[in-house]
Amino acid sequence: MNARKWAAAAATTFLTATALVGAAPSALATPANCSYQLDTQQRGAFSQCTTGTGEHRIRVLQKHFLPEVGLIPIEGPWQPVGTISYTGITPHTTISIWVETRG
Repeated sequence: MNARKWAAAAATTFLTATALVGAAPSALATPANCSYQLDTQQRGAFSQCTTGTGEHRIRVLQKHFLPEVGLIPIEGPWQPVGTISYTGITPHTTISIWVETRG
């Protein structure tokens, strides 16, 4: 390939890449200012995120009282920012609780 054709091909590649990057949608802000609460008396857990966009859900990991049964993963439904994700929990020991988010 001679220098002129190579330069033309490089310029075309550069312009195509620039156009594709310029046309890409801006990134969404993930949910933020998230909190959770565990209510052992009512056997429930919930999460809420107050800013950003996207969705969140409550996640709970419990340990069954019978060791052979093992861990009990529990998750609430995906909910948009500003609403609550709620799930019931078992009377077993809670190992961890957290808020899962997605774009």
